[in-house]
Amino acid sequence: MEAFPAQSQSASKAQGPSRQARVTTTARLHFGFLDPSGRGARPFGSFGLALDQPKTRLNLLPARTFQVSGPERERAERYLKSIARSCGVEAAYKLHIEEAIPPHAGLGSGTQLALAVGSAFAALEGLSLDPQEIAARLGRGLRSGIGIATFAQGGAVLDGGPREDGLPQLISRLPFPAEWRALLIFDATSSGLAGASETTAFNSLPDFPESKTDELYRRIMQGALPALAEADFKTFCEHVGYLQTCMGAYFAPLQGGLYASQRVGEVLEWLRSEGVIGLGQSSWGPTGFAFAASAAEGEALLGRVRARVQPSGLSFALAQGRNEGAKIETSAREIQ
Repeated sequence: MEAFPAQSQSASKAQGPSRQARVTTTARLHFGFLDPSGRGARPFGSFGLALDQPKTRLNLLPARTFQVSGPERERAERYLKSIARSCGVEAAYKLHIEEAIPPHAGLGSGTQLALAVGSAFAALEGLSLDPQEIAARLGRGLRSGIGIATFAQGGAVLDGGPREDGLPQLISRLPFPAEWRALLIFDATSSGLAGASETTAFNSLPDFPESKTDELYRRIMQGALPALAEADFKTFCEHVGYLQTCMGAYFAPLQGGLYASQRVGEVLEWLRSEGVIGLGQSSWGPTGFAFAASAAEGEALLGRVRARVQPSGLSFALAQGRNEGAKIETSAREIQ
């Protein structure tokens, strides 16, 4: 991959006030893969949604010595040094992560952090790096491209899986209806697979039937996406719920059941018994989700769940879809 040459005078060596870059991005839900084995004619391919919370927010500015602070600082520092090295830039920075999406919770924290760090670096150094380029340089998006697409554009997105010559290609992007809500169910005592463990898990699973991949693709293209475009809540939920059932059954041997967290699973099964059909687990979990057709219905659902499972130690939030990409800002500030 060709590296951008270092600027003749890096932002960190400029005289007087220097620019700082600030990036805010948010979590995403991963509804599932078209071919979760990755061995078929159309490997992987994923469907997901940008949310308005939880968030990752960070600030980057030049400094005389390298300083990284805040949650997820070790991972953020690796991303920052890696992207700078890939671009041939040798400089010191002060990076502060104000808040971070919970790691290993199925919410895409790693990709969002990598893209946020890379975008802040590019903005600060005046380099033209889009999210796809940053992801490629930092090794993100190797299976699923929805984290890249939601960072760039927000909305509900479908990608076609990785290509021989690059990262997953976006097939469809639609705005998520503003009135719909997503109840999020968190279990801080559990974590989903990531890194080497995730790779091992994928390698251990059987081939996914091509006929099932075709069915899921048809359901999303002819069912879920048109339902989004028409704001047909019930139909959208039916197709997402079906996709989730397929993913839960396929990954059950590795998760010990349909869900990574037994406690989250108990809440989801109770919601199902109450007639909620648009629900499931995001990626490897443990975060669960359930859709509501309006803010009022979402608040009512949140209240009922909290009343039922209050002693369990789980936590909950009511999120909206986010129909815009990450926010990237620059401003002047004195070097620290």
